[in-house]
Amino acid sequence: MFGLGVTELVIILVILVVMFGASKLPEIGSGIGEAITNFKKSMSESPEIDNDQKGKTGKTNV
Repeated sequence: MFGLGVTELVIILVILVVMFGASKLPEIGSGIGEAITNFKKSMSESPEIDNDQKGKTGKTNV
């Protein structure tokens, strides 16, 4: 996993706990998870959906 061993991961985890506090880590983790999920979802959608939504901006040609 990116050349990181167990020792390096533990050190990173300790630094994160010191920086953010133990109560904020679950919030940060869930936010990152949601961001990754949304990114994957947007990458899997077809571009046709985006073009259809751009055409429905509510602008009228008068």
